[in-house]
Amino acid sequence: MWKLLAFDPRKWRKEKTCKLCGGKSVTISEVIGVCATCLRSNPTDSLKIALKAHYKSKKLYNLPGEPPRDEKGVVCRNCANECSIGEGNVGFCGLVENRKGRLRWRVKLPYQAVVDWYYDPIPTNCVAGDFCPATTGVGYPKYAKAPRGEHGYYNLAVFYGACNLDCIFCQNWTYRNNTLKLSPVKNYQELVNAADGRVTCICFFGGDPTPQLSHAFLVAKKALERAKQENRVMRICWETNGLMSKNLLKEIVKISLESGGIIKFDVKAWSEPIYKALTGVSNRKLFDNIAFVAEHIKDRPEVPLFMASTLLVPGYVDEYEIRMISRFIARLDPSIPYRLLAFHPDYMLVDLPPTSKKHAMNAVKIAKEEGLENVSIGNIWLLGDYY
Repeated sequence: MWKLLAFDPRKWRKEKTCKLCGGKSVTISEVIGVCATCLRSNPTDSLKIALKAHYKSKKLYNLPGEPPRDEKGVVCRNCANECSIGEGNVGFCGLVENRKGRLRWRVKLPYQAVVDWYYDPIPTNCVAGDFCPATTGVGYPKYAKAPRGEHGYYNLAVFYGACNLDCIFCQNWTYRNNTLKLSPVKNYQELVNAADGRVTCICFFGGDPTPQLSHAFLVAKKALERAKQENRVMRICWETNGLMSKNLLKEIVKISLESGGIIKFDVKAWSEPIYKALTGVSNRKLFDNIAFVAEHIKDRPEVPLFMASTLLVPGYVDEYEIRMISRFIARLDPSIPYRLLAFHPDYMLVDLPPTSKKHAMNAVKIAKEEGLENVSIGNIWLLGDYY
């Protein structure tokens, strides 16, 4: 396993050096190798250094270090990566392969998926908890079981074991083992059966649901049919990076609108070089997808359809990144909730400190300056005077 996996505060308390400009800071990562300023001002040279981390990360799981671009390959249109997969090879997510010139899933989608699930008692630690029908009763009685929160009920948390990104700070990085082993594999009917009378919402997350959305759609469809027959509430929610194809996104919006669910996009960064250094892929289509979802917010005003969140990665997701993300969202709809999340060292990116309180408070201030009305900080207990 990657040599930095062991958490060691000594690694993030020391200054590191940018390999391009020579700048020194505790908020420069040796794993990325370059600072945010160089990534934005000189992306060509910076990314040659930064992307090495993703090749190391993906090699551990026998996957390509970047979305493949084989000139003779077959293009997968499932997500924004649009991998062109050569004969006998797999895509960036690890679940799509080219067999004799045809793309095939390595699991029997949509009926099966690399997925696991568990019951999460309501109220949960959901990022959308401040305005979710489960915790607030908003949308009662159509979308909520009770007017002041659903006590005694559960969220069916559905964890997909694959992702179309390679976040080097991922807190759920063990999904990579699921992709590698193609395990556990579960039939859609098992999840539908689990969504019984005690369950009022299903949340698809991971990893990310994007590589296996056809399975999620089948689960959602059958669970909603069952709930309708039994005259009970069933919301469908999503926690995702937002980089699925537009056709798949349309189905997500349709399902959540009808069920009272919420769509949460994790917006890692604004600048493409920063985003790519952190995740291994481009974010070019992300903001188009955000704009598409925002067009439908007014279709169901009683429960927020969409929210965004951003992890405050020290040294990289800085004032500029937050300002530009906030400005973009505010121009779409200033009422869109925006949740800022504290970073803590994980997976490969363990040589950066946790988010400082000053960083987080300044990010809130900036987001509000740009016109956003509903800005908050999650996992605030992680904040400290680290830099």
